[in-house]
Amino acid sequence: MKNRGFCRFYRNLYYGESVKRHTYAKWQLFHGKGGLGTFCIMRAMSSGDQLDIVNSMILKQPYYKSNPAYVYGIAGSYKEALDLIVKITEDAVSAGYEGRLVDYLESVSE
Repeated sequence: MKNRGFCRFYRNLYYGESVKRHTYAKWQLFHGKGGLGTFCIMRAMSSGDQLDIVNSMILKQPYYKSNPAYVYGIAGSYKEALDLIVKITEDAVSAGYEGRLVDYLESVSE
């Protein structure tokens, strides 16, 4: 059986300025070893929302081993994660996807 990891990553993953070692940060999250100060931007679990900002410690739960989270961005702090959401929103608006962030992110990944 193939090890699926705790999360999957967006092709054009967004990184915060404080995340220096991108490959290592992805490896940590994939293997459930993310640190306390790392935040992930992922697809929302509820149907009324678009994106969630969660601490990477959440991804260590056994639920995510069988149901990997889909991560769009990695940030070094909550404020940095908010800045990434603003950047994603600006990119979506400039591409004509006003208010539809997930639709924009899915269209870019194709």
